[in-house]
Amino acid sequence: MELVQISSNLLYASFFIYLIATFIFGATIKISSENRNKKIANIGIVLTIVGFLTQVGYFFTRWVAAGHAPVSNLFEFMTFFGMMLVFGFIVLYFIYRITLLGLFALPVALLIIAYASMFPTEISPLVPSLKSHWLYIHVTTAALGQAILAISFAAGLIYLIRQVNQEKATKRTRWLEFILFSILCVVGYIAVGTTFGAMNYETTFEAPVNNSMIEITYEMPAIAGPNGGELLTDDAFGPLIETPGWMQGVNAPVKFNTVIWSVMAGLVFYGVLRLVLRKRIAKSIQPFLKSASPRLVDEVSYRAVAIGFPVFTLGALIFASIWAQEAWDRFWGWDPKEVWALITWFFYAAFLHLRLTRGWEGERSAWLAVIGFAIIMFNLIAVNLIISGLHSYA
Repeated sequence: MELVQISSNLLYASFFIYLIATFIFGATIKISSENRNKKIANIGIVLTIVGFLTQVGYFFTRWVAAGHAPVSNLFEFMTFFGMMLVFGFIVLYFIYRITLLGLFALPVALLIIAYASMFPTEISPLVPSLKSHWLYIHVTTAALGQAILAISFAAGLIYLIRQVNQEKATKRTRWLEFILFSILCVVGYIAVGTTFGAMNYETTFEAPVNNSMIEITYEMPAIAGPNGGELLTDDAFGPLIETPGWMQGVNAPVKFNTVIWSVMAGLVFYGVLRLVLRKRIAKSIQPFLKSASPRLVDEVSYRAVAIGFPVFTLGALIFASIWAQEAWDRFWGWDPKEVWALITWFFYAAFLHLRLTRGWEGERSAWLAVIGFAIIMFNLIAVNLIISGLHSYA
């Protein structure tokens, strides 16, 4: 138990070190002196490395405590994913020396680690199908590939905010605002989940699922209650609406309710920012990115895909197929997780094809990088949590 506590403390420490490093990278925006800018950027990257090594310490202490690689559930996988994203940023920073990349890549890693904390953090025994050395071979390489691809998203977002004309509202500005709004929805989910979690909030319903009555527990106030459910908790809030009948499963109403809370919180955060800034968020950020070289940022986005794609291929397809043959006696079975891994692979293969043969550079390439990250996150979140399959234990 003591080792588990040490592991948790190391994870918290790494989170706050990344947060401080983000602010330090942000401080370079308003500094005109090149020498002073480099000194502050050096402090930022040193802190980032310290945070990364601290999180590596978390990873190995949890491995010792658990007796297996800590990548067997969503909490463990997402924290490892965030750690690999930071590792990818460190590598690309030393190649290209783009300080602004830290201001976008580190917050993405912070959101991923914070999102991971919303899931159960207890160490639990491995299910039989996970008791294999392929657990850490397949999962770690797949996570590393996805993390490097996520750097492409950070660079692509910098490019789009830097280059898209914000003087008038267009389709491009609206899509860019939607991307930023989606990020705020994740922030909203973390904020709401943390708040009600600290309050130990619970509401229980009894509802029909698969022709039997079961109890369903909500950890957030029930805006959307179970279809045909009865509230068992006295003086509890809601529900205001019922979950649609086609959403089947024990956890479907809870997940639907969580999505509603996330969107509502995202709308509140977005509305407050718009009131404070009095302009689109991207338009407010754009002046701070004028020092970024569009050509260099575009190059980083492409290189991240060029490096991450073969790593993802190796981990998510080749190693996964070998393990599937060992565990289930078949290389491929059209499980939802396998299908979306293949969709991700085809998308980034198309990205590289369009880039190398059709000359899709600059803005078109940046939009593809953003879409690719959306596919990755859908695979990690929606496919794991909503679509049932052989990978549902994750």
